[in-house]
Amino acid sequence: MNENRSVFALDGITGMLIATVLLLTILAGLTVWGLGVQNANMANYYDIKDEQSIRMFGSDSAKHVVDVK
Repeated sequence: MNENRSVFALDGITGMLIATVLLLTILAGLTVWGLGVQNANMANYYDIKDEQSIRMFGSDSAKHVVDVK
């Protein structure tokens, strides 16, 4: 029998706590990063000029979008 067992081995409580802290750190980092991206782009709005002449097909539809910033 294996008598060399420990509750605080990496496959025990310690490993579970390391994984939990790692996942919460990743979650917090992605949340802060997402909020930063939203704050950077919240004032970056655009205007559509001459919307009646936009065609559904073709590559000219992007020419009507103008950044107001």
